[in-house]
Amino acid sequence: MVTSTAVTSVPAVQEGSDPVVGAARYGAVPTLMDSLLHDVRNPLNALSINLEVLSEKLKGEAGAVPPSQEKNIKAMRDQIQRVDGILRQFADFIVLRGGLSGEVVLSDLAKRSLDVLAHESRRRRLKLQLAIEPDIRVRLQDTQELNFFLIQSLLRAFARSEAGTEVGISVRAEGSNAVLEVTDAGGSGPEQVPDVVAALGLRCAQMGVEFQIRQGVCRFLFTRV
Repeated sequence: MVTSTAVTSVPAVQEGSDPVVGAARYGAVPTLMDSLLHDVRNPLNALSINLEVLSEKLKGEAGAVPPSQEKNIKAMRDQIQRVDGILRQFADFIVLRGGLSGEVVLSDLAKRSLDVLAHESRRRRLKLQLAIEPDIRVRLQDTQELNFFLIQSLLRAFARSEAGTEVGISVRAEGSNAVLEVTDAGGSGPEQVPDVVAALGLRCAQMGVEFQIRQGVCRFLFTRV
């Protein structure tokens, strides 16, 4: 008796090439990030408490930690606070909590978005040029969506830019409006992230935000407070 085994050919999967797969991956990120923030802060709090207990034990008769050890205690305390701050900062841009309508300081949020993407800009060896006017406030139907506009427009500019070139971010007042502008030197080549451009256009239309994009310029026009 002769038996045969049929082998079904499965097309090779290109990781990250399918927008549906990419959307599903991203959809899980906010929930995971929220859980990560919660779970990591528990050991951070434990470390902070035990560090203070250790500091008390190291105090001598004079009621102070010896200078040589105080330096190490301070360094550890500072790093615990830094990790907690980094987690909070990234969570603000990743975790979708559903913002309320109201006003937000565009100037401050633009600077924070650059902090979040600092590693990515260094990895790509890009030069960032900032022209951010202070205390530019805008009104939005959903204030958290400003995080989305900033991160996506900056990542688009990064994707279009060669190492050593400049990416600019400008925040300024124009009459009763506030302008957010992200520029790059990518020229008129093919769009690297067409899905991002489509998503930005759709969300801006839904929120009544004027959105313009052409080659190396991505421009948002908000109602200024």
